[in-house]
Order: sequence, then structure tokens, then C-alpha cells
Amino acid sequence: MYIILVYDMGEKRVAKMLRLCRRYLNWIQNSVFEGNITELKLKELIHEARQLMDESTDSLIIFSSRNERWLDKQVIGCERQSVDNFL
Repeated sequence: MYIILVYDMGEKRVAKMLRLCRRYLNWIQNSVFEGNITELKLKELIHEARQLMDESTDSLIIFSSRNERWLDKQVIGCERQSVDNFL
């Protein structure tokens, strides 16, 4: 599957998350990664990320799709911009 991963972490955890994500995906911008990954590898990445995160303040957002035209959004931890405010 193809994914785009974006994270926002506390200053003390940023470098560790960067190293973790670089093991699985291509680093395309600060805190943004993309690439093809198996479901098993994605589960491993999420598990390891949760070990690093403070889910009450940090966030990890994963957009995934079998076809790059359509993406599903998965948010782990605190979402910075909630869409609940849209009318």
C-alpha cells in the first residue's frame, strides 16, 4: 500500500521519530514521509511510534491507499486541526 505519514512531536522525541520513520519510508519534508509499505510493516511502524509518543500531545497522521488517487486518513494521538468545526 502507498502511504503519506505526517507527525508532530514534542521537541525531545522528534529525532527519534525521524529515525524510526526513515527506516520504513522516504523522507520528503520535515516530519513528512511517503512510500509503499506492507500492512505488516505499517503495523510495526505504528507500534514502535506509539512507544515513542505522548498520545495526549503528539500526533501521527497516516494517509493510506492502494491507489494513490484515494487516501484514507488514520490519526493516532492528538489531531492538531480537527475538522469538527466545519459547517
